[in-house]
Amino acid sequence: MKHFNKLVVVICLFVGFGSQAQDMNNPWSLSFGSNAVDTRVSAASSIKDQFSQYFNMKDNWNVLPSVSYLNISKYVGDNFSFGVSGSVNKISKFVNPRVGTDPYLVSNPGDLNYYAVDAIIKYSFMDLIKSKSIEPSAHIGGGYTFLGDVSGGTINGGLGLTYWVSEQVGISLQSTYKHSFDDTRIAGTDVTSHMQHFAGLIFKFGGKDTDGDGIYDREDACPEVFGLKQYKGCPDTDGDGIVDASDACPEVAGTVAMNGCPDTDGDGIADKDDSCPEVAGLKALKGCPDTDGDGIADAADKCPNLKGPKENAGCPWADTDGDSVLDKDDKCPTVKGTVANNGCPEVSEEAVNKLNEYAKTILFNSGKSSFQKQTLPVLVSITSILKEYPTAKFSLEGHTDNTGKPSENLVLSKERAAAVKNYLIANGIAADRLTSEGFGDTRPIDSNKTAKGKTNNRRVEVKLTK
Repeated sequence: MKHFNKLVVVICLFVGFGSQAQDMNNPWSLSFGSNAVDTRVSAASSIKDQFSQYFNMKDNWNVLPSVSYLNISKYVGDNFSFGVSGSVNKISKFVNPRVGTDPYLVSNPGDLNYYAVDAIIKYSFMDLIKSKSIEPSAHIGGGYTFLGDVSGGTINGGLGLTYWVSEQVGISLQSTYKHSFDDTRIAGTDVTSHMQHFAGLIFKFGGKDTDGDGIYDREDACPEVFGLKQYKGCPDTDGDGIVDASDACPEVAGTVAMNGCPDTDGDGIADKDDSCPEVAGLKALKGCPDTDGDGIADAADKCPNLKGPKENAGCPWADTDGDSVLDKDDKCPTVKGTVANNGCPEVSEEAVNKLNEYAKTILFNSGKSSFQKQTLPVLVSITSILKEYPTAKFSLEGHTDNTGKPSENLVLSKERAAAVKNYLIANGIAADRLTSEGFGDTRPIDSNKTAKGKTNNRRVEVKLTK
């Protein structure tokens, strides 16, 4: 075995300089086992004669009962691999042709030491027969053989068969014809052509699986993350059939349509993007429902069953007084009015006349701006009418007869008009709706020569202003 160890070293040197790949995943292979040398092949006179004794191990084969060969190779691509083999043996059966009834003579040349180093180019037919375990092959190559004290080169060719017990372990059988360039067949004098048979175990190795998921890096779409074979080595954490790299929700099972995310309410919006994930809704509202169809999600709609604008929180605008002017635009929302007057009632001529009828009956204490008691009901009536027209503006005008000095009459008329205005303001009429003015005795409506005429001239008039 000490010689065999030397061969192993030689083989490793050859491999370092000349080997390339074994298969695309496991680039290297190592095989070892036993070999047999049969020298009869070159002694046979015909091919038929050669193969008739092919399996005659007892008479023709030289077998060393130990590990007697080693091969290491690397895959080159396209089903080709290149390797180097080393083998040792003892030649105790040397077959020579002989004239006579027995055409062959098996002699013992004295246990010649046999050493061989061979370079092999192998072609695999495994893909051709589409098998995952049976690998037939053919090989050619050349080598150098030491037989006793002599040595010589050979050209080699042969066939092999490997049964792969697993992806990386197989049982290998191989027969190789080694053609020698020596013409003579004298043991110990030359190296004759011969057959060499090999049987042993083969191991593939060198494949890289960074993430340890059982899928080689070159076939692993996610070589640094532990994954599943059906997903080319990529993980599917949530088990929804979508690999994590393409899954928008890798930790929650979803559907292909939702890029791996769930859609609990089935509205076509992934839960992660759905503001209402348990209630079917609209995409425009981020998955929330809009029962009344007003464009406002029910959760934010104060009137979810009635259409309404966003400005009114989804509720329709009210028209409290029913005058066809919405409360938001109605300056008199509780009083029925007209569209032309922004929802407020328009002051009729009849109302103005009625106001002035009342105004004519306002009685002041003589020479003063204070009211007589019987005048208070009149003021109440005027106030009531003005409240019917909450946006209408009025001017209060005071007038006197010509009794007394004109300057005093002017002051008195102003004070009396202002007194009426102040009463109305104090009783709920907005100040910005009223103005007052006095004209003294300058605008009589009757003769000041009679008592009745003077009474008619002492008056307060109410006029509608724009």
